[in-house]
Amino acid sequence: MAKTDTRIQKKNQAAIMDAGLAVFSQFGFRGSTLDQVAEAAGLSKPNLLYYFRSKDAIYTALLAKLLENWLEPLREINAEGDPVQELLGYANRKLDMSQHYPRESRLFANEIIQGAPRIADVLQGELRGLVDEISQVINDWVAAGRIKSVDPRHLIFSIWALTQHYADFDVQVRAILGDVDPFDGAQAYLEAMLRGLLEV
Repeated sequence: MAKTDTRIQKKNQAAIMDAGLAVFSQFGFRGSTLDQVAEAAGLSKPNLLYYFRSKDAIYTALLAKLLENWLEPLREINAEGDPVQELLGYANRKLDMSQHYPRESRLFANEIIQGAPRIADVLQGELRGLVDEISQVINDWVAAGRIKSVDPRHLIFSIWALTQHYADFDVQVRAILGDVDPFDGAQAYLEAMLRGLLEV
């Protein structure tokens, strides 16, 4: 019978994951240390190493969890639904992730900037396969005259850029907007732009 973690073990593991997310999303993998993660988690370094054998193990666990959540909004696009509403829904889900999970977005961006050494296989495999699948759905909508002609992959790239920017470049966005919430008006702008691009 498999041994289950105690309440304290689960609490400590969650604290380490949260601390790892905070540290790695700010300093990147190379700029982070186990000491920083342990301190942020409120644990000693030996205690941290009881749960995760290395910095790499924490980082890899975070990326695995992140990728699971990252792909879900794309999977939710329904080929049988209204094309514009499905694509707007996807864009809004991505914008919501940037608003409520900015550290996760920055962690992902840092990994990509470093050349994606730990997730290249997922990018070239699962993510590419999913983008190919949704691209075919979009091409079918175009062929049926349900949306304007658009390159599906570049459309997806544009949605990523337009939504993740608010998390990944948060400091720049807030420096320009001052006291204005960056997400005030972002959804309306995104919707107006996509409707203009897609609606027949």
